[in-house]
Amino acid sequence: MANILVVDDELGIRDLLSEILNDEGHNVELAENAAQARAARSTARPDLVLLDIWMPDTDGVSLLKEWSATGLLNMPVIMMSGHATIDTAVEATKIGAQSFLEKPITLQKLLKAVEQALSKTPAEPPRRPVVPGSMAKPPELTVESAMMGGQSLPAVVDMGPQANQAFGLDKPLRDARDEFEKAYFEYHLAKEGGSMTRVAEKTGLERTHLYRKLKQLGVDLTRGKRSGA
Repeated sequence: MANILVVDDELGIRDLLSEILNDEGHNVELAENAAQARAARSTARPDLVLLDIWMPDTDGVSLLKEWSATGLLNMPVIMMSGHATIDTAVEATKIGAQSFLEKPITLQKLLKAVEQALSKTPAEPPRRPVVPGSMAKPPELTVESAMMGGQSLPAVVDMGPQANQAFGLDKPLRDARDEFEKAYFEYHLAKEGGSMTRVAEKTGLERTHLYRKLKQLGVDLTRGKRSGA
């Protein structure tokens, strides 16, 4: 689990990123402008900052320069924008930004960028419950572990000949279908070791759609957060 500061003047973007990152088990602080970002940077000491480039008072690149010049750029920063040019992205990278995300930000790109940035966090002891050896794993697997709350999945479900009795065939079609789909996805998650990418390939669903489908069906992706609380 990491402390992540999201800086964006758009309420919808802040809410969306906060929801996704909270689901991943991270603590999220929000700021809508540079002044709030400075205050949050001072008190929260984030492990990672998601920083919008275009803001009404001080733009993200100027704030990045400020942190760099004052020795406060000791955490990875991911820049975000829907209108920035390549030159702006290059400039931010030269100043010290870890990477750049173009809006609209997809779930897959966000999680990959966050995982890669956190894996490069400097030597300070990590606040996430991750053993050092896990940093060497491919980003995809580490992301999936975070999405499952860091908890091991149950053994593969045995879908034997009596399985159709478990879905209550006397129930309305929609209820029975939801029960089947939930068991179906839990089975594949267990079989694929929690890899959302492999489950998406196996089931033929786009990864973002799969993630939302699991939440809709009530497939519990946050058990580790509750057990570790």
